[in-house]
Amino acid sequence: MTTLTSLNACDPQAFAAALGGIYENSPWVAERAAQQRPFASLAALKLALQAAVGAAGEDQQLVLLRAHPELAGKAAIAGEMTPESVDEQASSGLNRCTPEEYTALHDLNRQYSEKFGFPFILAVKGPTGRGLTRRAVIETFARRLKNGRAAEMAECLRQVHRIAEIRLNQLLGVRHDFGPAVMEWAETLGAISDSEANLTCAYLTPAHQRTAAAIADWMREAGMEVHIDAVGNVVGRYAAARPGAKTLLTGSHYDTVRNGGKYDGRLGILLPVALVRHLHARGERLPFDLEVIGFAEEEGVRFRSTFLGSSAVSGSFDPALLEQQDAEGVSMREALAAAGHDPAAIPAIARDPASLLGFVEVHIEQGPVLLERGLPLGVVTAIAGSSRYLVELDGVASHAGTTPMDMRRDAAAAAAEIVLLVEGRCTGRGALVGTVGQLEVPGGSVNVVPGACRLSLDIRAAADAERLAAVDDILAGISAICARRGIEEKLWKLVEAEAVPCSPHLMEQLGVAVERAGLPRHDLPSGAGHDAMRMAQLTGVAMLFTRCGNGGISHNPLETMTADDAEIAGQVLLDFLRSLAS
Repeated sequence: MTTLTSLNACDPQAFAAALGGIYENSPWVAERAAQQRPFASLAALKLALQAAVGAAGEDQQLVLLRAHPELAGKAAIAGEMTPESVDEQASSGLNRCTPEEYTALHDLNRQYSEKFGFPFILAVKGPTGRGLTRRAVIETFARRLKNGRAAEMAECLRQVHRIAEIRLNQLLGVRHDFGPAVMEWAETLGAISDSEANLTCAYLTPAHQRTAAAIADWMREAGMEVHIDAVGNVVGRYAAARPGAKTLLTGSHYDTVRNGGKYDGRLGILLPVALVRHLHARGERLPFDLEVIGFAEEEGVRFRSTFLGSSAVSGSFDPALLEQQDAEGVSMREALAAAGHDPAAIPAIARDPASLLGFVEVHIEQGPVLLERGLPLGVVTAIAGSSRYLVELDGVASHAGTTPMDMRRDAAAAAAEIVLLVEGRCTGRGALVGTVGQLEVPGGSVNVVPGACRLSLDIRAAADAERLAAVDDILAGISAICARRGIEEKLWKLVEAEAVPCSPHLMEQLGVAVERAGLPRHDLPSGAGHDAMRMAQLTGVAMLFTRCGNGGISHNPLETMTADDAEIAGQVLLDFLRSLAS
């Protein structure tokens, strides 16, 4: 059987021959990667193959893409595909298409080829390696047909690497300890929803309570002591080898946004549970208690207040929130009582900082940085601070046909200029980002110069000084725009959240574990908020990001990741735990 050791030991020709079927009819990829031997890990081998393609140049990359057969195309019908492609297309049932499906795929293949000049490439074995449905294949095909050529070529190359990853796993007989369980559990939880149409899991709804119960069951099966606390957090404890040890906390949230994805938050619960199951099966205990917390609420969907679960653990829960009401007029206090929780017991959830070693959170990146760099993992340096404002602009509504252009006090035109101001001030500034996410012309009409406009501002950066400087410049710019256009401005500050730096010690330990796995360490800030922000009020925190597929999209049903990326994240987290123990 082919192994990494045998690949490292054989001559270059034998190496290339052994990997000849990994990249479709393209042995040159393995030939060039052979120069990088020996490979310390499977991850390092995958990166070397990927780098060989990246360094090849566009012309040879196009040859590689064109070496792939169309899905359910002429080569499939004629039986002219490689054995690997035959197996892959069969895994999605593309050899059993209905006449309507064949017609749809034939038409998509034709449109795609005419638009891009290379065949549509999709790793049809999917994120789990077991195969996508034919419906999912066709929907993905139609969606990606809307891409621009450069973006689609980049996506095709990523799919080529995913196909190669799956083939390499099969060649080497790779068995995953963590990834398949995480993906299977995420699918199970993804089917528990407040809505029949999509995944929505809001705080303390029946779906939320069913999700908590499922997580608690998996924790118990993994060998943990489990309870659900007064705010709804699911807490699993894997006791240390000796009593009285300190505790390392890990976890994330299990609620979702409306119409959300399967991995946001939940990855950070399920992966540590899979690790504990592995440790328990080996009879291995750590010299510290390991607690996995499924935080009950982070997104703020139902009661418009975020981080309820982690705020309770960090001792910063605001009791006034108990009187907050949802859209149906149900207060949080009433919802807690209906779910069997005692609001009066929430203060007792707070942990003693002296008992803790720290908090580490694994999370899907929710962005494209790791994806575009071809890296499965990244170490988070800081969670960005945020400044949010609501801006109201008052001009003069007037007739669109009779008001000369140079005599208008157009609130929407001022808003448009503000949008471009935000974009210009925040572009090319590293981790600084600025967004106008809401833009409204109240009572607007097609034949009326807008007399009023409302817009939101969201300015984020990993460094507070950088964020505040941008805010000052943008607010000054808004005033200047409004003065020049004769517009009255009103501003309301909605949020002022400071950036949260990660613990240098914990961050370094994570980074070293990433490198020991054969991956280059890549540090990046988090532009999104996470439970780690609240936990940082209690103890030192660290975060490990995993790659997000489909262009980095999140808070969306298209949010995706792979079993292989979950596996390598599990290996790194386990190494981190053992290193921390030593």
